[in-house]
Amino acid sequence: MRDAARVLFSIPVLIFAGQGMAASIDAQVRDASGRPVADAVVYAVPVGITLEMRGSRTVSIEQLDREFVPYVSVIQTGTQVDFPNRDPIQHHVYSFSPAKTFEFKLYTGKSPGRVIFDKAGVISVGCNIHDWMIAYILVVSTPYFAKVDAAGNAKLRDLRPGTYEVHAWHPLQRGGGPAMASITLDAAASTAPAGFNMDVEPRKARYKPPMDRMRY
Repeated sequence: MRDAARVLFSIPVLIFAGQGMAASIDAQVRDASGRPVADAVVYAVPVGITLEMRGSRTVSIEQLDREFVPYVSVIQTGTQVDFPNRDPIQHHVYSFSPAKTFEFKLYTGKSPGRVIFDKAGVISVGCNIHDWMIAYILVVSTPYFAKVDAAGNAKLRDLRPGTYEVHAWHPLQRGGGPAMASITLDAAASTAPAGFNMDVEPRKARYKPPMDRMRY
């Protein structure tokens, strides 16, 4: 798995406005040809500020039509994830990633349990029966994160005044490190832009046998 990126450009921004309201960051993630990068994640880490953990929440990564849905997830540390199997066949979900290892052996229906992701990092999830099935979870130690939409845009909301390191990430990035732009929000009720060009390896199609030929 490649989890690095190459920044082709970034935009440092200084914003001034009135006091007392939250600010936001509008990010755009494009490839070298200017096309939107699907499944990219943008997150902002405040500089010199210790963030408090927000209340624990639960998200789901489903197994549907012999794929993990969504393919990419981004969550804050402390989040619980379950893995419901919506298929009529069994799946065996696991991860050997250093940030979190876990395993749910053959099952259908309701997730056998929930996994608490308490360490920041990248987790790759697979199925021990169907080797084309893969998903990625990015765990970040900040509440300011979002996945891009179909146009490659993401909006980070409710940021306090201060300086932020804004990162763009994709599981198939090429290069030497996460894309990053430094942005200072000196006031509220403002929106700052952040633009990233990202070199991303194309997602390769993998053979998936017809359902009626599968025992599991």
